[in-house]
Amino acid sequence: MIGPDPIRPLLASVSYLADLDEAAQSALVASTKRREYAAGEIVFLQGEPCAGLYLVAAGWLRVFKLAPSGREQVIRFVGPRETLGEVAALTGTPQPASASALEPATLWIVRREALLALLQERPATAQAVIAALARRVEHLLELVEDLSLRSVEARLARYLLQAADKDVVRRHRWTTQAELAARLGTVLEVLNRALRSLVEAGLIALDRQRIVILDREGLQRRAESRE
Repeated sequence: MIGPDPIRPLLASVSYLADLDEAAQSALVASTKRREYAAGEIVFLQGEPCAGLYLVAAGWLRVFKLAPSGREQVIRFVGPRETLGEVAALTGTPQPASASALEPATLWIVRREALLALLQERPATAQAVIAALARRVEHLLELVEDLSLRSVEARLARYLLQAADKDVVRRHRWTTQAELAARLGTVLEVLNRALRSLVEAGLIALDRQRIVILDREGLQRRAESRE
């Protein structure tokens, strides 16, 4: 539970909205609406009109692109106190990707008009949003580099290094091999081969709930290898 007035602490947890004063926060609160999504439910589809900026209060979601063949490329996973839909909210263009809930999720949607009014009135907040979007662009460039220049095994090694907390990658209920394959831009069979290779090399250990990094330096060398 976030509290009796859940949207306010949620707004404060977003880096570029954390320093809003009472008046600005109240204006955003008045423009929000709450939405609940079941596991597997679509939040928005690529090409749909923008409803606003989405703030995640609870649950995990996936942002993805879908090819005509039906194959998915996961762009990123989004969890509590994170946001999605920024690009469409700022530009007014259709959603550039799709999003769905990986588990039951609670989102608050800030209307686009209220967000734009806030940025026009508060240059410091606009600069913070620009910085956040620049970091998102860096992430997308890394994703392009991974898909273009690195093998699936190298992509997997990089992902594990980035996702690990004290050399442990904990698996959510929804972290299936199929979801991980979609995140790495590959298919299940190829991902399983890459996992076996890292296990056989003594770099990682697997169980149902987590992946443990046994040799960080060795895994780093695999992550840096190019095709």
